[in-house]
Amino acid sequence: MSSKVAYRTKTDLVAEAIREMVRSRELEPGTELRQRDIAERLGVSPTPVREALRRLEAEGYVASEPHQATIVVWPEKSDVYETAVIRGTLEGLGAELAAKKVTPEDMADLSALNARLAKATDRTERLQIDREFHLRICEITGSPALLAQLNLLWRNLEGGPPGEMSSDRWVTEHEEILQALSDGDCSEARAITNEHVLDGFRAYAPQDS
Repeated sequence: MSSKVAYRTKTDLVAEAIREMVRSRELEPGTELRQRDIAERLGVSPTPVREALRRLEAEGYVASEPHQATIVVWPEKSDVYETAVIRGTLEGLGAELAAKKVTPEDMADLSALNARLAKATDRTERLQIDREFHLRICEITGSPALLAQLNLLWRNLEGGPPGEMSSDRWVTEHEEILQALSDGDCSEARAITNEHVLDGFRAYAPQDS
């Protein structure tokens, strides 16, 4: 089987670089971003910087007003948790629908991803495999609309959960999802998946949640 390599534009690379600088606090909230300065820093022309900043504004990383500078922002904890709640609800729905359609081949793919997760050596790798696992479940539903919405939510929470979940716990919770899918238990698949997503974002939950 041949593997596909996703083509990444300069805009993609610039957006990723700025996201990482914001998440790592190399760029603090309130920092003013000048397109020419960023272009020089990253060795690109101003055009991909301008396009990347538009994308990052839609994702909530920066904010700008007409004729004013673009400013780094950071979502409030309540906003992050609200996004996680929406993602958990949609992924739960995806798991419910997938439980009706999952095939042995699908289960083999998901099990292989979870095995890779068990062997992953760093957080970045775990986050990438986790994303593949969850979006693979969504693909089983055959719903382009659901997949598009989840891709957007994953992008908005790209830094992953604020806490460091152990690999063993991550893998175990995925195994529970796999068991529900294998059993064709729609309600259980939905409940476990929703809880799994929210589990990583409890630190951002309102105090009365």
